[in-house]
Order: sequence, then C-alpha cells, then structure tokens
Amino acid sequence: MKTIGIVGCGTIGTFLAKRINKDFKLLARLAGLCDIDEEKAKVLSKKLSKKIPILSLDQLIEKSDLIIEAASSSISCNICKKALTKGKDVMVMSIGGLIKDYKSLFSLAEKKKATIILPSGAICGLDGLKSAKLANVRKVTLTTRKPPKGLKGAPYIIEKDIDIDAITGEQVIFEGTAEDAVKAFPKNINVSALLSIAGIGAKKTRVKIVTSPEYMVNMHELEVEGDFGRLVSRTENVPSPTNPKTSFLAPLSALATLKQILNPSQKIGT
Repeated sequence: MKTIGIVGCGTIGTFLAKRINKDFKLLARLAGLCDIDEEKAKVLSKKLSKKIPILSLDQLIEKSDLIIEAASSSISCNICKKALTKGKDVMVMSIGGLIKDYKSLFSLAEKKKATIILPSGAICGLDGLKSAKLANVRKVTLTTRKPPKGLKGAPYIIEKDIDIDAITGEQVIFEGTAEDAVKAFPKNINVSALLSIAGIGAKKTRVKIVTSPEYMVNMHELEVEGDFGRLVSRTENVPSPTNPKTSFLAPLSALATLKQILNPSQKIGT
C-alpha cells in the first residue's frame, strides 16, 4: 500500500484527499497533510472519514512514498527538490514553479532513482506534442481565454494597473513567451509551463491571454507545427466550483494520473 502526503490543502489538495480516501482506500492511504496555513489542513482533516495527521514538510516527506504538491508555484520547486533529495516520488501541480529548474530536477530524480510526475492538467494535446518532439517541432502557441474574475490578483494585472472589472468586451491582456507568462500569471497559466517542458522550451513557446465578461469557461487553444504536420486542440474547461482560477479538469487530471500510478496494469495513450 502506497503512502501519500499532500502539500497544500486548497482546491486541488482537498479534492485529491477526499478521492484518495474514497476511491483508492485499498491501494493507498494518506500519510499526512501539510499547509502553510495550518488551520486549512485541520479543516480538511476533519472533513475526511479518517483523521489525517497534520505534519511539517520534512515530516510529510519522511512518512510518504509519494508527495503531491498542490500548494503554490512560489514553493513547488523547493518541495520537489526536498522530496527528490530523499528519494521520494513527487507529483507537481504548480508546474510554473519548475520552469527555470526542471532540467536540474530531472537530473536529481534520475540520480536518486525517484520520479517527477507532471499531470496534463487543464489542457489536451500534450500526448501529440510529446510524440511530435521526437522529430522537429517549429512552433508551439497557446491561446488562453478566461473570465475576468479568473485573472484577478495576478501580478501582471496589478503591475499594469488593469481594471479587470471595467472590461466590457473581448480584450487581449497579454502576449509573450511562456517564460514571461508564468511570471505574470503564476496561478493562471501553469499549462504554458507544462507545454514548455514537454515541447520547445519557455523562451520559444508563445502565449496569448484573452478575457471577456462573456466567457463562461476557461478555454485553452493549442497549436503545434512540425515535421509531423499540424496539431490544433481546444479545451473548454468549467472552472472549479470553489476556485475560479482553477479548471475542474486540473484535479481530475491529477486523479487520473494517480490512478495510473496505483494501478499500472493498464496504460492508454502516449
């Protein structure tokens, strides 16, 4: 039975903790919860059918076979490095935090015989991009469309003094590289970091962010061109009921990834 520790008890961490207890109770158990806001972890622990201990990050890593990071891009790299150094597998949800250091983290994982797991999150088409990269990929472009409330509080919005509530029609908020997009929107555009890691890098991957009060879903349009041909995918995500910045498909993707880890007898897709 695999022991799992969850860091971050917000939208994704809560969803996964509940589903692990319900769906995977014969294959895994929660070793503990960790959150910078200990009260959040206590609230989640009380919601679960079995009381789960609240642990420090170091304690959690020590007691877990697999650590799931669902905290923040500001600390995801540090969590990942600590887990790998101890030879523990780690699933990272805040992938934007890895964009600068992912190559060294991959090397550390190999050295320690551990595994970094990056779920596909709120985007489709990653399987095609991974295959296409084995030849020559010339272009990767991501266009993200989100309702204004899903962009509120982002560093770029604050820095540029954009009145998000005053937007009345479709408006391009940002155009640039994935590297810049992750800095500008650390809680909104993790998919661009994932595409960069899987594809041609953060400096070459292009990102456009568009908003409108008429948008009811979070939409990601991916375009890839290379020797294989051309790939276009569009994912229309319903926002999470508890957090408009998170697409519901993101925690579902983590759950599907976890299912594959715990029951590896079947593998579908690339």
